[in-house]
Amino acid sequence: MANFELTLERIALIRRMVVAWNGEGSGAPIVHPDAPYGSTDRDGDIFNVTGDDDGAEEEHRALGDALAIFVTRAVLKPGRYAYHNTLAKLDSVDVGDVFRDETTGETPEHVTFDVTVDHLDLVPKLQVRWDVSRDVPAIDTATPYGIGVDIPSIHHEMQPVLQIFLRFGDLGPGFFEKREAVWIPVG
Repeated sequence: MANFELTLERIALIRRMVVAWNGEGSGAPIVHPDAPYGSTDRDGDIFNVTGDDDGAEEEHRALGDALAIFVTRAVLKPGRYAYHNTLAKLDSVDVGDVFRDETTGETPEHVTFDVTVDHLDLVPKLQVRWDVSRDVPAIDTATPYGIGVDIPSIHHEMQPVLQIFLRFGDLGPGFFEKREAVWIPVG
């Protein structure tokens, strides 16, 4: 298999990803299909980062592998994190937000969340897949942490944890190769 380059631009797009909740199966985090990088202008968001207006579709597709590399290779320290919740401005009938009030339909504009060691132990186990019908990267709703792994009690907390991990996790650019379903740095 050819090497995959995790570029600074791809890391910047990962940091912009909007993480929602897919309620299918066991439920799992998913990149918001209507606004994967923060606005409803997906290609414009990609252009703003890469400066390439011809390769937006190809770059968007590459973000599936980039996300898989990021969740398995980036690091983050436990602690209290805050972020602006883009989901407060988005509405989608097929994905949600674990913070959305079922009665009012509202969700907070700002989220403060304590990320624990237990949360961080689960992040590299997340099974990133390409959701073909929604055309975005997503976590497998049938086996979010792999085959034979039980769903932990903190499973629903993985939406804000993944959002925080993508915004604040530390990983530099480089080349990676997939060996036996694991992304390994090359060089």
